[in-house]
Amino acid sequence: MNRSRISAFVLDCKVGDLAAATDFWSKALGRPVRNPDQDGDGRYAELETDTDEPFLLLQRVEHEPRIHIDIESEDLDADVARLEALGAKRIAFVKRWWVMEAPTGHRFCLIRKKPAT
Repeated sequence: MNRSRISAFVLDCKVGDLAAATDFWSKALGRPVRNPDQDGDGRYAELETDTDEPFLLLQRVEHEPRIHIDIESEDLDADVARLEALGAKRIAFVKRWWVMEAPTGHRFCLIRKKPAT
């Protein structure tokens, strides 16, 4: 059986510069900034979390601000098929993950499981 779990809480920020948003959420949540520019493109910043917690990611977006979850999958293709059978829709493949939409209209990302560290 394929296993999946919540990997991240993602704060989608409709801003021109993610640095100010990162500073606000870091201070508001009492979490230091782990990486202010995760992919080197100015679109993602990560806040510190404990090893047993989903990580906190800020993402610069063009759509309205919201929060979404990332679901980590051992088998991306199998989980896409499983979730589609449950009524989810594929929206877009981005970099290395799928943006999906639940039957309730909520968007979420299905990502590959990270290697054990």
